[in-house]
Amino acid sequence: MIDPRRSRERMVKDQIEARGVSDPAVLEAMRAVPRHKFVESALAAKAYSDSPMPIGEGQTISQPYIVALMSEVLQVRPGMKVLEIGTGSGYQAAILAHMGAEVHTVERIRKLFFTARKRFADMRLFSIRPKLDDGTLGWPEESPYDRIIVTAGGPQVPQPLLDQLADPGRLVIPVGDSRRRQRLVLVTKQDGKVEEQDLGDVAFVDLVGSHGW
Repeated sequence: MIDPRRSRERMVKDQIEARGVSDPAVLEAMRAVPRHKFVESALAAKAYSDSPMPIGEGQTISQPYIVALMSEVLQVRPGMKVLEIGTGSGYQAAILAHMGAEVHTVERIRKLFFTARKRFADMRLFSIRPKLDDGTLGWPEESPYDRIIVTAGGPQVPQPLLDQLADPGRLVIPVGDSRRRQRLVLVTKQDGKVEEQDLGDVAFVDLVGSHGW
């Protein structure tokens, strides 16, 4: 039997803090959220390893370091409204919720959507609102959003997401000309001005939809 708490402590120390992530809220969330509950039981013993893991339907739960990095880059503070594109297992949404965010998360794959929704209910994560839809269109009815996070890689930043980002606001997304190889991009909106910052190489599953692949 693994000891989940010790495994999370080791994960945070060796995989996250050692690589420079230092936001106390991010580190506390990564220590607290039980990652092993977001994968199939057969994979639970490997849930705290330094790698992405399959969750079915050709999708993955991201590497812990990438989850922590994207969460830190967003600079989420309690009470912020966050839009997540690509619910997947629900782990990233749970991290953001633990940081005090009101999370709206959109998933296009029915099986993943219903599985994640049940996890949120079972774990009493009532600050997360899931939706089954084309994530590249965002969730306009609930906009604007203080922060937007996209957990799949597309050819460009979808315009609907830029339109739904508050001013000031921050958006993080993997962008690349070819599938499964991207650059992680931070988009900031301030006083009507939109700027992009390249954060380095990443490899995400495809962002599929009207404004994706």
